[in-house]
Amino acid sequence: MQEFDFVVVGAGSAGFAAARTARGLGKRVAFVDPGPLGGLCILRGCMPSKTLLRSGELAHLIREAAELGVNARIEGIDWPRMLARKREVIGGFADYRIEGIRQFPVFEGPASFVSDHEIEVGGEVIRGAKFLIATGSVIPEPDLRGLAETGYLTSDQVLEMERPPKDAIVLGGGFVACELGQFLHRMGVRTTFIQRSAHLLSSEDHDVGEALTEYFRGEGITVHTGTTLERAYARHGRKVVEFRHAGRTMEVEADEIFYALGREPNVAGLHLEKAGVTYNRYGITADHHLRTTNPDIFTAGDVAGRFQLVHVAIFEGEVAARNAFLPAQERVDYALISAHAVFTDPQVGVAGYRERDLVAEGKPYLKASYPFDDLGKAISVGLTKGFVKMLADPNDGRILGVGIIGPEASDLIHESIVLLHFKATVHDVMRIPHLHPTLAEIMTYPAEEIADALAAGRAAHAEPA
Repeated sequence: MQEFDFVVVGAGSAGFAAARTARGLGKRVAFVDPGPLGGLCILRGCMPSKTLLRSGELAHLIREAAELGVNARIEGIDWPRMLARKREVIGGFADYRIEGIRQFPVFEGPASFVSDHEIEVGGEVIRGAKFLIATGSVIPEPDLRGLAETGYLTSDQVLEMERPPKDAIVLGGGFVACELGQFLHRMGVRTTFIQRSAHLLSSEDHDVGEALTEYFRGEGITVHTGTTLERAYARHGRKVVEFRHAGRTMEVEADEIFYALGREPNVAGLHLEKAGVTYNRYGITADHHLRTTNPDIFTAGDVAGRFQLVHVAIFEGEVAARNAFLPAQERVDYALISAHAVFTDPQVGVAGYRERDLVAEGKPYLKASYPFDDLGKAISVGLTKGFVKMLADPNDGRILGVGIIGPEASDLIHESIVLLHFKATVHDVMRIPHLHPTLAEIMTYPAEEIADALAAGRAAHAEPA
């Protein structure tokens, strides 16, 4: 039996961050992973999807180029070349990560706990003083009647399609559904979304989700919202989804169905009960130090069930490793780290509180929005979709949250992350130089509006009764 100070189950982003942190503390660390090595983000998530999204973006820009006086046309889509480029890019990322993983002992194969400090891999038992479970998430089996028999594509398969279908039905309206669904549309696939909620991106504020829904429709994508899925079936070699909307039964037919209704924690086969670790459908049960119900076992990443974001997984992995071995226990705080982006067009970026969070918690706030179609740089370059929304404390103007739907929102949101980190106010935003003409200067306008509201409020309060 081999023994280690820290056994990391899962060599993805969370596990790799934790392993490096523990090794930096002088601990003997080993990985357990069934392979392929590299992690979801590199192999089947962030990086391959963004590589393909760029091709879709270029195709869209060419179609829209005439509006800016450039006459261009698409001679064709070289799908095999696009796929080969994606594999080449991802291969480089994966090779670099695997090289880092191989610096540790790696036990490859399915693993299962046999006791509270022992795990079995390929007939070999490994003992650990401490463990981290970072096995990520998986796409669940669909519960829509008839879908398994009819056949469907997951995001994994969309990223590896050898050729596109003529048309596709997208079930879902979350990050992955929206990004890859819009990509398919831009690559010439007639795309229809069937969304259960009132708008796409149902986890975001209504104004953001509703805006993206209308932009998709304006681009020619069919979006059915407020639906109840009934069943799927095959008809004359085509795939049909039946659903109810506004009291009527409707159906959509296509070559393919893209099933994108979320992911679930990857705990199958781990036999967590033998390790004294509890979990539910949302993830492994853990406290604010990422310690599970077994005090020597920690968890991080998607399997922890908090946020399915790579930067959160890395953050959690590092915190879990430090809490496993250092006396000072760090409490995870997601207020800032939960900032995120959606790489649709227009993009979405969110940092700090969303408006729906403040309403749910009963926190008072001031709000101001400003549209990109009134911003000089956005108008001049033809990127006028969307707006920025700023939320601030009504007492001192401290910024509570920022939501952006618009061009380059995934990059623009970083200014807001910095502002939140330093507990800046709207007055600070107005003092910070913003170059002209840039997209970034849009931040000054909602800040100015909130500052004016604060001044008016103070003036009204100062008036004699």
